[in-house]
Amino acid sequence: MSKLNWFDLLTLVLVVVGGLNWGLISIDPSWNLVALLFGATIWASVVYALVGLSALYIIFLIGRLAKKTRI
Repeated sequence: MSKLNWFDLLTLVLVVVGGLNWGLISIDPSWNLVALLFGATIWASVVYALVGLSALYIIFLIGRLAKKTRI
């Protein structure tokens, strides 16, 4: 199996952060980590957009890795 490059790792981290954020929101809506860090600013929207784009990229990463491992 090939190694993941820096972009693959970055997108994985962003998806994990997004997943943890949604987990916290499910426990208590006031525990929105992104909103706590960035407030209601454009930066929070940028983070949300990056998490969403990272999730789309992970779909293609899974396909690429599946081809290499012959799942």
